[in-house]
Amino acid sequence: MHQPRLQWRKSSYSATGNDVCVELADLHEAGRVGIRDSKHPDLAHLSVSRRDLGRLTARIRTGSLDL
Repeated sequence: MHQPRLQWRKSSYSATGNDVCVELADLHEAGRVGIRDSKHPDLAHLSVSRRDLGRLTARIRTGSLDL
């Protein structure tokens, strides 16, 4: 079975030349999203549920993580 090519996207808030970005892609699996380091796109990516990604971004927005 042919796997569709993933379309990786970086946030529009990412500045050009900024190398501290992650990219996201729809993994074409039920509710799964890929996350990868934009500096190393050829390395492996994480696979998370849309629900967990939403929870993570909510925690980042509220400042509840020590970043």
